[in-house]
Amino acid sequence: MFKTVLFPVDQSRETREAIDTVVNLVNTYRSRLVLLSVVEFVEAGEPETIADREMTSPEAIAKLLTDIKDLFQQQGIEAEVIERQGVPAFVICDVADEVEANLIIMGCRGLGLTEEGASESVTNRVINLAPCPVLVVP
Repeated sequence: MFKTVLFPVDQSRETREAIDTVVNLVNTYRSRLVLLSVVEFVEAGEPETIADREMTSPEAIAKLLTDIKDLFQQQGIEAEVIERQGVPAFVICDVADEVEANLIIMGCRGLGLTEEGASESVTNRVINLAPCPVLVVP
């Protein structure tokens, strides 16, 4: 049913909380797991927070992917790793199409619960643009 699962990851608590769901689903369906992290573009002059710098640093992204891949390996799951640059929601949907994902699993920060957050939420954008079903782990 879910031959290929795409799991976009970042430094968030929500990503860590979704890992158990990913492990259970991948083991149940014996799915191929693809981890994706997106190095976000930061416009010149935009204020940067520590979280912004973590997701715009290729070194930080590489370490994040290695750490999460190791977590899955400890669970007996081999994962492929993809790192891309761009706008996260669009990159996630493009990669889902490229790897022929049958499911995208994402954590959710809950920003889409507000009127202004709904249009800005990466999760909401992915739900609307994805070429396959999206499982959102609250």
